[in-house]
Amino acid sequence: MTTQTPLFDRVTILGIGLIGSSLARALRYYGVARYVAGGDLDAAVCDKAVELGIVDSATTDLAAAAEGADVVVLCVPVGACGPVAERIAPVLKPGTIITDVGSVKQAVLRDVGPFVPAGVHFIPGHPVAGTEHSGPEAGFATLFDGRWAIVTPPTGSNAEAAATVAEMWRRFGSKVELMEPSHHDRVLAITSHLPHLIAYTIVGTASDLEEDTKSEVIKFSAGGFRDFTRIAASNPTMWRDVFLNNREAVLEVLQRFTEDLTALQRAIRWGEGDVLFETFTRTRAIRRSIIDARQA
Repeated sequence: MTTQTPLFDRVTILGIGLIGSSLARALRYYGVARYVAGGDLDAAVCDKAVELGIVDSATTDLAAAAEGADVVVLCVPVGACGPVAERIAPVLKPGTIITDVGSVKQAVLRDVGPFVPAGVHFIPGHPVAGTEHSGPEAGFATLFDGRWAIVTPPTGSNAEAAATVAEMWRRFGSKVELMEPSHHDRVLAITSHLPHLIAYTIVGTASDLEEDTKSEVIKFSAGGFRDFTRIAASNPTMWRDVFLNNREAVLEVLQRFTEDLTALQRAIRWGEGDVLFETFTRTRAIRRSIIDARQA
């Protein structure tokens, strides 16, 4: 816990799931905000957030939650960002910063941008962190510590507001990278979106097996399959919205993956062990690089 001077008087978190509740906890744990307000359309979630002490107040009235905030963080699925922005826009004071935590940036800019009032700054962001769990109970204050937070200010945005969002993530222990929104979406298509798509497919294939085989798959799950099931257990609404809103980048990288998979299929069929060995050696080095970067 830090004793730094708070960066904000009031921050509002809209959507109190894993990321939203972790963000609320981090704001309090690191002393970044004097008052943390929460908003969620599920009254039970609001009650639980207050009960857990991760917010000072919570309400299902998202506009009321956002009123008077210095920063409003959209922690809702990507597809809901536009409607939420439209709902809160009338109550935002000049100078307010809107940011978000979605793993797609161009679509969020497209959907939120038209509702940002004059004098309000929209600086999208994406903490590259998470678990397969969801709900306010799943969050923890140090989720972002040592992880990357990508900030994607659009062309012409307020530089001071962008610097403030970056500083917020730094106070949580995150490493911050500024990135152009379209580049962000291409990078995340390969590092995050495609792996989730593959995991959903593999686990879905297992679920379609005959019942006797399926029970053995579950009983004898090795580490690889367990890892896939962990990824495939992620929030289905969130990931539905990710794929629909980053479809061009995902389809492009999926095509390249399909070509690479076909090449490996051919190597197995024709007994090309040298091809397999070279591929596995190269990919092993990638894993070591990720460990060296302390991202595993």
